[in-house]
Amino acid sequence: MTATDPRPGPPPPFDPELAPALRVINEFLAPGAFGDAGAVAMMRQAVPNAGQPANETFARGGAFEVEERTVPGPAGAPDISLLICRPAAALDPTPAIYHMHGGGMVVGDNRTGLSEILDLVKELETAVVSVEYRLAPETPHPGPVEDCYAGLVWTAEHAAELGIDPERIIVGGASAGGGLAAALALLARDRGGPALFGQLLMCPMLDDRNDTPSARQMAGLGVWDRSSNAGGWSALLGDARGTDGVSPYAAPARAADLSGLPPAYIDVGSAETFRDEDTAYAGRIWQAGGQAELHVWPGGFHGFDLMVPQAVISQDARAARTRWLRRLLAA
Repeated sequence: MTATDPRPGPPPPFDPELAPALRVINEFLAPGAFGDAGAVAMMRQAVPNAGQPANETFARGGAFEVEERTVPGPAGAPDISLLICRPAAALDPTPAIYHMHGGGMVVGDNRTGLSEILDLVKELETAVVSVEYRLAPETPHPGPVEDCYAGLVWTAEHAAELGIDPERIIVGGASAGGGLAAALALLARDRGGPALFGQLLMCPMLDDRNDTPSARQMAGLGVWDRSSNAGGWSALLGDARGTDGVSPYAAPARAADLSGLPPAYIDVGSAETFRDEDTAYAGRIWQAGGQAELHVWPGGFHGFDLMVPQAVISQDARAARTRWLRRLLAA
């Protein structure tokens, strides 16, 4: 079966613990919800009412020192905001995860998903720097990834001031944030930028072509199906989506060369749109002589660990990420 075969088999079953929760989730978040620009606008308006966590929540009772910094953005572009969470008890410079939020390139901010990242690193004395990037379609490519890169460069250059070890910065994110993290690894390599220590790619959004068997299998199912995926990529790329001119810094699956990248952790559900593009990306890193750890969670839908955190498979997914980080940082 080729990547463009229009007749893949039936979709894999959802994990039995996740399936009942997914039925409830789909009542307010349909699989193709992000395919409609009007729906995206409504979701953006709903974010303030959802009560994004305050700095006190991220401080975790004093475990982290939290501050917001406004730093220079890309040349000719607005400044960007970084939300910086440093372990309060750390005596020496700490590793850091430089975090990009998810949201399909069209929703979210630098507080989105930050609580989950802090949970991931709470036992590892690791700082987290979460970047606010401009959203599509108002800011198409390369605006979002250039915002993220500008913040990364600033973080590395000011590492001593922040109490961060500049040689142990890991880029990471989920979904669109995972795609941006992969793009930053490519940009840093190609521009001679910060030497990254690792890349944590959680169900990353990597390929604008949207034509894999898993994208076809999961059409109309789960969370973030082929229609939503088309909507997110179209917002970022406009009419260029799916054409030969798409940059690998927009869609990392387009990169011809995946050599010379930092160690990668890639995970994805077996029952989601991104399954095949993510597993292919891990395979190409290996083929280029690189290091990648791949987990495909059986029956997982997109973002299952965030939406159904109590499920056993969700706990396993989070634990596997922490184990990878612990091994990487011990090296």
